[in-house]
Amino acid sequence: MPLTGLEDLSMAYGLNHYRLDKPLRDVLKYYLGSEPSLDGLGEYSGREVYEVAYRVDRMSRPLHVMWSVRGERRDHVWLDPFQRRVIEDLMYRYGVNRHPFTGGTWHEHYAGINLIGDPGISCILTITIQTAFALWKYASEDVRGYYKRLAGLERPLMLGATWFTEIQGGSDLGANTTTARPLGRVWVLNGYKYFASGAGIADIALATARPPDAPRGAKGLALFAVPRLRGDGSLNYYVRRLKDKSGTVTVPTGEVEFIDTEAYLIGDPGHGIYYTLEDLMVSRLANSAGAVGIARKAYLEAYYYTLHRRAFGRRLIEHRLVQRDLLEMEVLIEESLALTHKAIDLFQKAMHDRPPYSRGYHYARLMTHIVKNMTAQASARVTMLAMELFGGVGFLSEYAVERWHREALITPIWEGTSNIQALDMLEAMWKKRAHEPLVEDLKSLASEAYDRELASKGVEAVEAVLGRASTMSPGEAEYNAKYILEDLGHAAAIVLLENIASSLGEERYHHIARIIHDSLLHGKHIEDPGRVAWDIISFSSTLPS
Repeated sequence: MPLTGLEDLSMAYGLNHYRLDKPLRDVLKYYLGSEPSLDGLGEYSGREVYEVAYRVDRMSRPLHVMWSVRGERRDHVWLDPFQRRVIEDLMYRYGVNRHPFTGGTWHEHYAGINLIGDPGISCILTITIQTAFALWKYASEDVRGYYKRLAGLERPLMLGATWFTEIQGGSDLGANTTTARPLGRVWVLNGYKYFASGAGIADIALATARPPDAPRGAKGLALFAVPRLRGDGSLNYYVRRLKDKSGTVTVPTGEVEFIDTEAYLIGDPGHGIYYTLEDLMVSRLANSAGAVGIARKAYLEAYYYTLHRRAFGRRLIEHRLVQRDLLEMEVLIEESLALTHKAIDLFQKAMHDRPPYSRGYHYARLMTHIVKNMTAQASARVTMLAMELFGGVGFLSEYAVERWHREALITPIWEGTSNIQALDMLEAMWKKRAHEPLVEDLKSLASEAYDRELASKGVEAVEAVLGRASTMSPGEAEYNAKYILEDLGHAAAIVLLENIASSLGEERYHHIARIIHDSLLHGKHIEDPGRVAWDIISFSSTLPS
């Protein structure tokens, strides 16, 4: 294949990112029973997606076309034609959004988000599958059928969006002021959405609004489907501007104004906030899978660089401190990966639940809050270390590794900040008792672990954290919520990894669980594990040593 030039700017370009990622393949094998065929997507993600994301970030950002040359108000957003082609390939050729609707699972979909890595392109796919999922599950027949085009099952392609955030409320959806009133077979919305990803490219969007006489707060919100065009073909909403962002450039994010905008009610208006939070679980899991994918891209960049770069007479990777950094990065990635697919598996089992939901759904929600927060923090840390291993070169925006750190910084913010996740975790525990099935599940997994003693310590750590939390006042629990969340996550990961080690006969996951127990859970320094460290760092037989 001819050179493109990006191989001079990136150490991970042109590689098959699925075939390289043994931990991802192992986790999928653990949950699905066999390894899915994602080699084509892995190769495409390591070449075309990699190149297009770099191109758009550096030189071809989305353009807001407010007026057409004919003097018509359009509010269309122009995307680089190579990006449009990539999105169509991901939807139709590789079917990233099809799996949950065609007998596959959410595991394959989120593995796709992981492999794509770029959070902007992944966001376009995520807000599209969120829209498809809500229409498929709750919408009336006049709009439900659109889910097939949003899932890549029919042509022409449709893109979706989720517009919930308003400037006065942010994550506090109960403060939303957009109104809705019925008008014949449709509803009419009036209001302003402040962070609207997909603005100008979405064919149909989900939006929250408050019907007449609805109660105050979040429980007064209903969920609506908002098409780009009115029934008469005219523009249905207005894009006031696009945001100038430090990352996620491949997805246009703007401000959207509804002025007598036509919309279709989804489901029961009294359940709108529940549908919205359920849909947010889809995107929070995507945020988690994407954070792991970003971290993996940065790891590959750093790993190959340390094989190439020489300092003080040796390759960087031959220096023990560099090995220590790579070990920390890999442990964080694999912990995040195990936790993410556990939450995905719980959501897969509860995806047909409806309000007021089952015990299993609330357990899935609890794990999603934990995982979203932990993967975001891990991604920021891993990408920072990757930049550092490049030295001064890592801070130059012309090279690929710098962008991965910028992209990682959105993951603690998107879909509810880390503080929101910690508070929602407490709410799931206090009101839904979601920690009870967590403990039961971990005890069951520990009974079939590779190292049952270490797995039991993980369960004991979870019970100890929950015991301390139960003695705290509400104010104390809020202040300590992030610590509670992190400790629960680390302890649960120990049990999961020990069970994965047993199920797959892979001792490496036991060693990673041991490092998590000693270092991340109990704060000890990572001891020098010698050859074990090298086996973890060079995690795939296809990585040269």
